[in-house]
Order: sequence, then C-alpha cells, then structure tokens
Amino acid sequence: MQLTLHADYSLRVLLYLAEHSDRAISTQEISTAYGISRHHLVRVVQTLHGHGFVNVATGRHGGVTLSRPLTDINLGQVVRACEPSFRIVECFDPVTNTCPIASACQLQTVIGKALNAFFEVLARYTLADLVQLQAGQRLSDFLPLPSILGTHELTPRTS
Repeated sequence: MQLTLHADYSLRVLLYLAEHSDRAISTQEISTAYGISRHHLVRVVQTLHGHGFVNVATGRHGGVTLSRPLTDINLGQVVRACEPSFRIVECFDPVTNTCPIASACQLQTVIGKALNAFFEVLARYTLADLVQLQAGQRLSDFLPLPSILGTHELTPRTS
C-alpha cells in the first residue's frame, strides 16, 4: 500500500505549520522547504482547508495556519480526508471489478481487515505526537530554513 503524494504532502504541510505556528506561512515557503511543486501544494492546502485542518488568509500578509490545536488534528482523519481512494485491490470497487473469483475469494476480507488496522493505528496519534522529538530538536532543524527565507522579511502572525 502506498499513500498518494496528495496525502503525503498534506501531512508534510501540517508538520511544517506545526513547527512554525507563530506566523502565517506561504505555500511558496513550504514548497521551497520540501522541494515540491507550489502548484501541487496549493491543491493540498485547499483540501486541508476544506476539511477544517487549516485556515487560509489571502493578501500581502496572508498565508496558511493551523485551524485547531495540534492535539486535535488526528492523523487517521487527515489521511482519510486527503487520500482519494483505498481500493487496494480491484475487488474493492464493485463498479470496476472484473476479477472472476471475487465472489468466492477471501482476499477482500483479509485486506479490508488490514486496512482497518492501518486506520486504527493512525487514529491513536495526533499532530502533536509527530512533532515531539528528542529534547532540543525540532523538525525544522532538518529543513534548509535560512535558504527559504532569503531576503524576504516575514511578519509574525497576530491574534
């Protein structure tokens, strides 16, 4: 099983926002930090916004911020919201299924149980759990922060 880039990037965006919760973050900054397409990130942020995980403000001092506390962003909910399909095998979709043994095969049942276990594990964790590292470390320590800021001055978010 493999998550789509959309779900992967959704988790990365949330992690970045968690590390930089003191200000609104531009999609360009996140794109540069991770080395991924800004265009793709805009769609990811739209999905996260549509499901209530982030706030988006437009304009000169706009950007993206988390809309909930870290402890209220459940990983299982994020992955379910951002992953378009969990049809791991063809027989998971009765509309497109052409497998001739589907009616007698137990594969769908077994894989369905495995998928449920996957979500049960994700549901035990929040974004807060992901940003807890060893004392003195931050996820942002592993990203090229000085190079992404360049000469642009960032304005801290005010409440």
